[in-house]
Order: sequence, then structure tokens, then C-alpha cells
Amino acid sequence: MVLTSHSDLVNTDSKTGVWLGEFTDPYYEFIDKGYEVTLASPKGGKPPVDPRSQLTENITSSNRRFQKDEKAQKDFEFTNKLEDLHAEDFDAVFFPGGHGPMGDLATDEITAHLVVDFYRQQKPIGAICHGPAALLTAAIEEPELLIDKEVTAFSNAEEKMVGLRDNIPFSLEDRLKTLGAKYTSATIPFTSKVKVSGRLVTGQNPASAEKAAKEVIKLLG
Repeated sequence: MVLTSHSDLVNTDSKTGVWLGEFTDPYYEFIDKGYEVTLASPKGGKPPVDPRSQLTENITSSNRRFQKDEKAQKDFEFTNKLEDLHAEDFDAVFFPGGHGPMGDLATDEITAHLVVDFYRQQKPIGAICHGPAALLTAAIEEPELLIDKEVTAFSNAEEKMVGLRDNIPFSLEDRLKTLGAKYTSATIPFTSKVKVSGRLVTGQNPASAEKAAKEVIKLLG
């Protein structure tokens, strides 16, 4: 699982980072099925957490489980540096969201090369909410990663509703479309939507995190 190291938003002092439930929901889906999960981030160490994801109304049961899980907490505190990891050592890669990936994973060359390697090795790639930003630079190197693939991600409508449309460097929905993806979103914002296109699994928002992980597990099976 690749987590963002980026915490800044554009034109505001508010902070972002990993949306906690988008990490913990898939994490425990994988753990409970017996998979070994390695955590990584561009800078290594502890990733920033979006403060809003820790508000009471956004807490999930997996968040509470994480708070009591000493091993998971330690692994989160000391994530591996992304440059030290290689696709051939893993069965799949998964990118949780939060707005952080827009500021680092979207343009990071190491992330891009890793995604391309997973794609060429025909291994599952999962990404939810703003996690699909990790696919953008990779798709310039390997256009077929996104061309004609059915994908979803945090929508323009959802950006507007959370009041952050002017605080992000670009529209993820628009960028995916520009790169040739067949983007769709849920009719009702913030409800679950997951798309599976070959070995690529994308989820629209926090409500999609658990289902996206289950779809990656199906591909692994």
C-alpha cells in the first residue's frame, strides 16, 4: 500500500494527507484474508493524516481497530521509502486517497515507474478517491494503462461539495478523461462506486474503499 507524504493544499493553510479510512478499510480487508501488507510512501516514515478524516462523523470501525493495533500503528509510523521497493517483490499495489496524492504521487517519477512495472507484470493495481492520481504520470509513459479503461475517482461534483475545488492543483476527473480513460461516477455523490477494468481497480470515494479492496482480492484469487 502506497501512502502520500504530502500535506499541503493550494491557497489555504488547511492541511491534507491520507484519508484514514481509505487506508484502514482496505488494510484490514487484506490482513483478514491472510495477506502481508507492506506500507510505503515517497518520503518514508509517518505519512500525514487528513485531520477531517479523524472527525467523529468520518470514523469507521476499521479506524477504531487501527487505534488499538500496535503492529499497524508501528508500520504506519515507519513506512518504507518507495524508492527501496520493487514490483517484482509484491503481488499487487494499492493507493489510498485523501487529497495528498494530488501533490506528490501524481507527479512522482518513482511512483510512475512502480505503477508501470505492476502494469507490465500484469499485477493488480488498486486506487481509491484521489489515489488514482498515482496513475497519471505512469499513463504518459504507458498510455494503455488508462486508454479506454473504465475508471472512477473523486468527482468534480464531490470536490465542489467539500469546498476544496480551489485548493487542489488540478481536477482528477478531468485529467483521467484527458488521458483517455472512460470515467464514470456514482449518481449520488459520496456513495460507493468501484470499477474493475482488467487488472485495474478504482474506487470513487471513502465509501468505496472496502469494496475496492475486495475486488483486488478477487483478482489475486
